[in-house]
Amino acid sequence: MTSLFINLKTIDDVKDFVKKANAVSYEADLSIGKYTIDAKSIMGIFSLDLSRPLTLSIHSDDCKDFIEEISAYIVK
Repeated sequence: MTSLFINLKTIDDVKDFVKKANAVSYEADLSIGKYTIDAKSIMGIFSLDLSRPLTLSIHSDDCKDFIEEISAYIVK
């Protein structure tokens, strides 16, 4: 499993992220505080506080390509 922090600031960011997350076969979750949702759920993401960084947990060790795809959203 791989974990990292991401920021999704706009509606277009969320749409793009969900599209990329749905393109992979493995599971991924987004968490903030005590709330965890499926990273492939656009409705779930909009239920989170997007003003703060989200913790992305990717349930695969072979996720290098996905991380490159979402690199614009990763908190550096």
